[in-house]
Amino acid sequence: MLRAVVGLLFASLGITTWAQSYPARNVRIVVPFAAGGPADIYGRFIGAKLSETLGQPFVIENRPGGGSIVGTDAVVKSAADGYTLLVMSNTHTVNETLIPKKPFELMKDLAPISGINYSDLLLVVHPSVGANNLREFIALAKSQPGKLNYASSGQGTPYHMAGELFKHMAGVDIVHVPHKGSDQARTAILGGQVQMMFDAITTMAGQARAGKAKALATSGKARSAITPETPTVSEAGVPGYEATIWLGLMAPAGTPRPILERLSSEVNKVVNSPEVKDAWAKQGAAPMGMSVEEFDKFLRADVQKWAKLVKDTGMKVD
Repeated sequence: MLRAVVGLLFASLGITTWAQSYPARNVRIVVPFAAGGPADIYGRFIGAKLSETLGQPFVIENRPGGGSIVGTDAVVKSAADGYTLLVMSNTHTVNETLIPKKPFELMKDLAPISGINYSDLLLVVHPSVGANNLREFIALAKSQPGKLNYASSGQGTPYHMAGELFKHMAGVDIVHVPHKGSDQARTAILGGQVQMMFDAITTMAGQARAGKAKALATSGKARSAITPETPTVSEAGVPGYEATIWLGLMAPAGTPRPILERLSSEVNKVVNSPEVKDAWAKQGAAPMGMSVEEFDKFLRADVQKWAKLVKDTGMKVD
């Protein structure tokens, strides 16, 4: 018995010592989305900062496909040694229910590290839509069930789920029109092919100010500093509504806890630094830094939130 206890103690000390010398070589950060999007941009930012603070290159590898499944599966199948990490988003927590037949389970096959940041969305309509505020738009949609359309960057994306949550909570029938990316969806709303869209505030706020779209509401708990004149969906007519885009960092399940905690600590230092907070605020983003335990709890709650919506609405992937 004593030998077993001593053995476990030395094994624990060995892992801790190894973690203290981590990283000893390049670390790969897989982004399971195309280059140029928020996950890629902020993933590269975090990778560059970790390279500075930990003294080894953190190299971004874009592995898009399957609504994040291709790149995520590659991480799941990697060695659990801290040298392969995953930039993930609420697409992952949505897919747990929306796409049940995946080659992995999020909370079983991956280990939480920390949240990175979150951004609110802007609900806009085309200028031709006869509504100047959210209540008027809801009334219009209710008077024409199934006649209005909304664009998204694809099924299961935050833009899509924000739209479905809005439809469910507002009690309106608006047809989802998925596109192959946010650029195509944005072109559709600006061109009048669809009537509504949830889009990133930083991208769409300028279009709204130029009169190319009408901003009716933002999707977060509080008004955005970028569009303080625009009410939230919750205060404008759908109490309790909240939907954001958020990003986080995970590793293959079984990655030593000391490595997870060290990475979490370093990410938190980066995202909570005053200069990063100020820079992100101008981009409409806010830091999400969390401990391993806090991020684990957050992820489980988000999985449940979207699971309820998928169940209540009967959503399915085409």
